[in-house]
Amino acid sequence: MYTASSSVTAPPRPLRPLGAGGGPYLAPHAAPSAPGAVRPRRPAGGPVGPPLSGRLDLSGAQGAQLRMAIASVHRICPEFNPVQVLRRSGRSVLLVGSTGRASAVAKCLLDHSPAWSERFRHEIAAYRAFVRHRPPVRVPRLIAADPENCTLVIERMPGRVAALTRHPSEAPPRADVRAALGAISRVNAWRPAPGLFDAPLDYASRIARYHELGLFTDRDLGDLQKLLHGLAHAGGRQGMGQFCHGDALLSNILLSPTGPVLVDWEHAGWYLPGYDLATLWTVLGDAPAARRQISQLAQASGPAARDAFLVNLMLVLTREIRTYETAVQRAMRDSVSGAGQDRPGALSSSEEQRLLLRRLHDDCAMARRAVRAAVGTR
Repeated sequence: MYTASSSVTAPPRPLRPLGAGGGPYLAPHAAPSAPGAVRPRRPAGGPVGPPLSGRLDLSGAQGAQLRMAIASVHRICPEFNPVQVLRRSGRSVLLVGSTGRASAVAKCLLDHSPAWSERFRHEIAAYRAFVRHRPPVRVPRLIAADPENCTLVIERMPGRVAALTRHPSEAPPRADVRAALGAISRVNAWRPAPGLFDAPLDYASRIARYHELGLFTDRDLGDLQKLLHGLAHAGGRQGMGQFCHGDALLSNILLSPTGPVLVDWEHAGWYLPGYDLATLWTVLGDAPAARRQISQLAQASGPAARDAFLVNLMLVLTREIRTYETAVQRAMRDSVSGAGQDRPGALSSSEEQRLLLRRLHDDCAMARRAVRAAVGTR
């Protein structure tokens, strides 16, 4: 056994391309408030969530799983003292605790299927890269990592989450959107050292797959392929790439007086320009002013940047539609079986998801018209 006074990591592994998805993990999710209730504002400088106190429930089957996760953390960081479970899902568990006098967050993978394991290792590789090559935004400091057992321990950053949900039901404050856009723009302008990051998204394959699934029409396929062909010529031999966070949701941005903090880097890599902006545009459906600002920013560099943004927007919107169609079907099955009980007088979760899905379809139709207009001007 040894103390982890400095970064303790297992032997490095190379970065590999990965798919999209993921979520925040540096702050616990707050419980939804009652209709009409005023949610108290968190102090800007303090850590999100309750203070470091309480007990871990290690009883039962879930307790055994939790003990295994804690043991995997202690193998790489013996001084980690777990205090709370931030989040637990079928694929991972996140613990908040301390290492000495500092707060830390440990993330342990529970589902060791190849896809999730590679995604987890990609996130570890990103934090390792940030040790020597600091990005132009604040990121959590790596404390310890084990790619083989898929265990990660990082610094717990102070701040409040810019949004608690993937698709905020209310427009965020303009100052929060402005801070998020500023941080994302700095990331997109960064040029990390060659070889640190790969391209997580194969655009041609993703477009072809969505066409095979019936999510894209034949005309969508032809239009997007034409835009990709034009972008390949515009980029020359080096291609037209931009470094992106890969999951630029407001729920992955912590706001503090010392500046925004970006978390959840498991999808970071090289994309067509505007991928992060397309992600932000997609989740800000109730903030038309912010959407206009994002669109103007995405098109400021000329027609090629506009075309890249539109390709990204079609892919991101289609991915969200596919995700929430599955969620609506699951919610309908739960309502039939009586598994889910909603608050009296409030919208049911399935109804909220249906409304969101309708908005995503409207957004996708608007993006499709913009793609066709862009093809017509080539």
